[in-house]
Amino acid sequence: MATNNFNIEKRKYILGAAVLLVLIVYTSRLFDLQVLSDEYKSKADSNAFYKKTIYPARGLMYDRKGRLLVYNQPAYDITFIPREIKKVDTLELCKALNITREEFDNRMKSIRKSRGYSSYTEQPFMTRLSSEEFAPFREKMYRFPGFYISKRSIRQYTYGAAGVLFGDIGEVSQKKIDKDPYYTRGDYIGIQGLEASYEEVLRGVKGTEMLLRDAYGRIQGNYMNGAFDTLPITGKNLTLGLDIELQQLGEELLKNKIGSIVAIEPSTGEILCMVSSPSYDPRLLTGRQRGENHKILSQDKLKPLMNRAVMGTYPPGSTFKTSQALTFLQEGIITSNTHFPCHGGFRYNKFKLGCHAHGSPLSLFPAIATSCNAYFCWGLVRMFSSDKYKNVQEAMNIWRDYMVSMGFGYRLGIDIPGEARGMIPNANYYGKHYGNYWNAVTVISISIGQGEVTLTPLQIANLSATIANRGTFITPHLVSSIEGDTLPRIYREPRKTMAERAAYEDIVKGMRQAVLEGTCRGADIPGIEVCGKTGTAQNKGKDHSAFIGFAPMNNPQIAVAVYVENGGFGATYGVPIGALIMEKYLNDTLSVESLEKARSIGEKRIYYGEGER
Repeated sequence: MATNNFNIEKRKYILGAAVLLVLIVYTSRLFDLQVLSDEYKSKADSNAFYKKTIYPARGLMYDRKGRLLVYNQPAYDITFIPREIKKVDTLELCKALNITREEFDNRMKSIRKSRGYSSYTEQPFMTRLSSEEFAPFREKMYRFPGFYISKRSIRQYTYGAAGVLFGDIGEVSQKKIDKDPYYTRGDYIGIQGLEASYEEVLRGVKGTEMLLRDAYGRIQGNYMNGAFDTLPITGKNLTLGLDIELQQLGEELLKNKIGSIVAIEPSTGEILCMVSSPSYDPRLLTGRQRGENHKILSQDKLKPLMNRAVMGTYPPGSTFKTSQALTFLQEGIITSNTHFPCHGGFRYNKFKLGCHAHGSPLSLFPAIATSCNAYFCWGLVRMFSSDKYKNVQEAMNIWRDYMVSMGFGYRLGIDIPGEARGMIPNANYYGKHYGNYWNAVTVISISIGQGEVTLTPLQIANLSATIANRGTFITPHLVSSIEGDTLPRIYREPRKTMAERAAYEDIVKGMRQAVLEGTCRGADIPGIEVCGKTGTAQNKGKDHSAFIGFAPMNNPQIAVAVYVENGGFGATYGVPIGALIMEKYLNDTLSVESLEKARSIGEKRIYYGEGER
């Protein structure tokens, strides 16, 4: 009997524990749903309130002379809350939006499959409608319960130039939404160019309106007379260092060609123009046609969406000889009076690297002026065999350090995305390829900007600006000022190279001589002391035409680099294009003769090997 009482007592405790456990589980879940979870609260709130996002105006962009470049134009997004759509005349809706029933069904299907979809939350249906496209829908909106409108803005451009610099605006990706809580589905974000790199400055801050619904879901007005509303904050405006007229001229000069022009104000590092060709009109990537036009541009084999000025890497050719002379001078390998022979080129035992006809032997200034290959080859041989260094490997790495100090081999840090770093080899690189059996002659091509050396047009332009400054440069940048803010320190503080001012003064003299009596005679501008250096970069097909220059010599206001793929000798395209850019900027106009020259250059097509554009 006692045993039976014990079992009954035991069952009573077990049953009580089970009941208690169930109560704990249900209480915990109830607490989670009512207190911790926003899911049901959101659903309840959505019955009584409609939280409407008010989008801020995006910041504007101006050029250095205050000309408006990028602005906003009103546009409209149509959104809907799935659970609120009841008895909508779908055909009438399609007619109002000028879409087919098939398009309607496809949009709805895609939206329901999208990540984060909820029938209780607002979903984007159509975006970027102009006032004209939106008007028929607005007139009949009362017939489409569950559909709403959001006033937005789309980018517009005063000029049909500088597309790759501005970038464009597109719908934010889910990946970005996951990383940044500021964004929700259907938001726009800067894509490429300045729109991307200055996104947080340009986008502003969203506002909200808390609207009250009645029992039928109809909007009755602002909740508590707008006590919980917040105003949007407009994005900050940007002033660029760009001169839009100079940019237009550059794009006209490179029409029907592949290449780049970069002009920099040496004292500030501000970019005056940055041309990548072929280019595109930024107005193509606005409004509802953006997707279709972007697809066409992205499929173009000539890659107009690519900013060659920062993404393209090329052998710098003879423009690079200036950096070699600076290194040799600073290391005491040569002086400005050092003479080297040139017998139709550089000859070392059985090795020969050719050169064009000129006097021999010659010193530094005429070597720069005539762009003598042999002079700089002999300079490298003397450096790499000098007793000053333990071995060729040490000499090679010191050479590399000079190049890096001049802004080569690594990204400069310009304020737009996509910058390439180029290539500057070091001793380890050649050790992997040749072991211990290499010397200056093995790598001799680097002394004339060939071989393994590659730079971006931006880096080549920065070389020109550094010479103009006699040994310093400020990291090149497109934005000169941000409304109510300061630029990052990198765009305000100068960087110094390993070569001293005295060495740079010698290079300046050689570049001035190149304009007066050397390969850059075509860059001579009446009344302006121009300094220049040509480059002819070897290529599998026709050589590339390159040029660097700056002016005036003793008060430099512009430094420029020109690179034309398959353009031949540097004097053929690089020199005249660079001269026109400098003349336009310094004189604010072109002479009648220069206007005709610009027209002629712009009309010329360059053969690419597979036919012409």
